Amino acid sequence: MPLKKNLKKLAIKKVFQFLPKIPQRIRNRLIGKIVSEIERRRIHNVEQIFGLIKRFTQIVNKNCQEKFLENFVLKGLIENEKIRRKLINQGLPTLYSVLISPTMRCNLNCLGCYAKNYQKKDDLPFEIIDRVLKEGKEMKVLIFTILGGEPFLRKDLFDLYKKHSDCYFQVYTNSTLINEEIAQKLVDCGNVLVQFSIEGFKEKTDNRRGKGIFEKTMQAMDILRKYGVPFGYSVCVTRKNVEEVMSDQFIKLMIEKGALIGWHFLYMPVCGDKNTELMPTPEQRNFMRQRRDYIKSNYPIFIIDFWNDAPFVGGCISAKYYCHINNFGDVEPCIFTHFAQVNIKNTTLKEALNCQLFKEIRARQPFNKNLYLPCPLIDNPWAIRNIYKICHPYPTHPGAQTLFEDINEEIDKYSQGVHQVYKKVWQEWEEENEEKIEKRVSPRLILENVLRLAKINKH
Repeated sequence: MPLKKNLKKLAIKKVFQFLPKIPQRIRNRLIGKIVSEIERRRIHNVEQIFGLIKRFTQIVNKNCQEKFLENFVLKGLIENEKIRRKLINQGLPTLYSVLISPTMRCNLNCLGCYAKNYQKKDDLPFEIIDRVLKEGKEMKVLIFTILGGEPFLRKDLFDLYKKHSDCYFQVYTNSTLINEEIAQKLVDCGNVLVQFSIEGFKEKTDNRRGKGIFEKTMQAMDILRKYGVPFGYSVCVTRKNVEEVMSDQFIKLMIEKGALIGWHFLYMPVCGDKNTELMPTPEQRNFMRQRRDYIKSNYPIFIIDFWNDAPFVGGCISAKYYCHINNFGDVEPCIFTHFAQVNIKNTTLKEALNCQLFKEIRARQPFNKNLYLPCPLIDNPWAIRNIYKICHPYPTHPGAQTLFEDINEEIDKYSQGVHQVYKKVWQEWEEENEEKIEKRVSPRLILENVLRLAKINKH
């Protein structure tokens, strides 16, 4: 076993020594052979993928590089994927990510955010989080996502990152608590990817998050860039900022600062919010899809659009491939679905996945044959209403019922508009992808071939 582990670490180092040195001309020829499946399935952003890998090798600290490859790639995407596939084939639930909110306390009060008015006594105990991580490892969870509230208010989380050094974490933050001491701790851990929440440029960010927050976010990015801690950004896309956050100027800024990944989430009227006017229009959602494709084809950054990427994962993945555990321990099927039937304090993670609520959700997935309409909350709202009537889950946040008790008409109207816009989009998708979506090339296949290429180069 020690020999196998040492060889694995050697392979990791060789990959990072090897990739940046490939001349572009040779690199293109090699990629054409190694990932011919990518080209056959009309994925043409190979150069951007390697540009991202090159940026990663140039700006990320070596310890962070090795932890990412060892924990996330080799073990998470490759070795554990075989086990996860076996569980799925046996009809057993499995998770790619467990989202955990250790605290809902926050030092900001952002417009429309439900993370406020919480106290330290409401935090999820350390020992509970520790147990969830252990159980998640047994289930071969790919990545643990830490959010809140503001996670960096919990100083004891670094003890968890170190204790579970064989896991990989991503942490969402408002940036205000990032300093050089925190950056050094992240370097020492090596297994944490930071995601900065941002609303666009200065005016949009400060309007929602508070005066001066944009500059603090830029400074925090500079600090992590200085120390070589990998990071990305996360945007709550609204009707007011969609054009800005999808613009070339914003993407170029994020790349310039050092961001490697970008998450795009739609604004959702949850937890008592009766205003649907901030939701991106159906046309704006389609604009996001078009811009996402352009960005992926022209910039060395990995963009994830939580809704428009749904066809690549078979639609809604809540209660199926991921779940959320809030600060009270309630196990929710989705970060936006504030209902639960069980609490992790008195059940195991496996048992939680088999509660009636989760089973009913999985039994109905996908909620629409048009996979660009994945969400049971805003795209197919009748689905969550039926599930609620059957399961009678308890609300985990004040005002959670508002979404389908007080604004039904608004959500139904929105859903109709989305269906109309995406009908043609889905028809075009089906024409361009004749083979089944399940057979599309996976990131695991790409990475396996990259590692195999590095091994060939070694000899």
